[in-house]
Amino acid sequence: METLHTRGRKVVEEFITLEQFIIDQQERFPHSTGAFSRLLRDISVAAKIVNRDIRRAGLVDIFGTTGKVNIHGEVQQKLDALAHEEFVRALRRGGECCLIGSEEHAEAIPLSANGEGDGRYIVLLDPLDGSSNVDVNVSVGTIFSIYRLPDEYETPTLEAALQPGSKQVAAGYIVYGSSTMLVYTTGNGVNGFTLDPSIGEFILSHPNIRIPKTGSIYSINEGNFNSFEEGLKRFIRWAQEEDKATGRPFSTRYIGSFVSDFHRNLLKGGIYMYPATKKNPEGKLRLMYEANPMAFIVEQAGGRASDGHRRILDIVPEKLHQRTPLFIGSEELVRTVEEFLQGKR
Repeated sequence: METLHTRGRKVVEEFITLEQFIIDQQERFPHSTGAFSRLLRDISVAAKIVNRDIRRAGLVDIFGTTGKVNIHGEVQQKLDALAHEEFVRALRRGGECCLIGSEEHAEAIPLSANGEGDGRYIVLLDPLDGSSNVDVNVSVGTIFSIYRLPDEYETPTLEAALQPGSKQVAAGYIVYGSSTMLVYTTGNGVNGFTLDPSIGEFILSHPNIRIPKTGSIYSINEGNFNSFEEGLKRFIRWAQEEDKATGRPFSTRYIGSFVSDFHRNLLKGGIYMYPATKKNPEGKLRLMYEANPMAFIVEQAGGRASDGHRRILDIVPEKLHQRTPLFIGSEELVRTVEEFLQGKR
């Protein structure tokens, strides 16, 4: 399918907008509903607003911190708070979401049943992943995860949100970089849309994304090497060895924005790793609104996601802000690191 871009001097004008794509999917899959389509529209609108704010970050006073510390003990950036507010506002206004869980809020946020949020969908999100990198003009992103409110719940509660990742009905992320892209899945493959600022629409640019089976990139903060468990240290040494048959040594690429590292590896092949360390024995990434949505996406693209010993999507969460180690990316690389971690190599 041809999309809006330039080939030599010819501009191809046949394109599909995100809204058109969602409507088409709704017609193909009877279980898709107008309410769900409107929910995705609300998320895309919030993404456009956050994108606008990021593009203006160097011109208005939204760099730096708020002076507050969030639930995770991290200093909150001004753009963290701004992105959180924009997504909550869009979801509240849209009316299809009944409960929001956000990295920037200690508790789940139930939406009132008076016409603004009496829908049947739960949205969990990291409003602005990698926000500390905005000050130095590095790509950042938003991650979101969508669940249905279980039938046995008449009103939304935190317990209703604590579902394993395998119960997700959709997941996606927006990367705000040299271009702004929205990538999402509803369990029928992965598609990517690039924001065309001239018309203010997300355009289908990466249909049916498939991650390569293997790759030559590993993404990890090697500054923590001495805190890694022995199996992971052996994997990294193995990745650095020279072996033409397996394409080693591999390259290290680590941006420090999870969305950015994941997006590159999704398109090019590779593995992203945030393991348990002495400082963070349960890992650092949050299961519900970072690991689960990305695991859903990568599996739909043909990849794999693990905590080193079990499938991420099978983990039954116990709390909203639960953390987990994460090894995610090309299937062969994730299986290889699992073998090292489990003492099989």
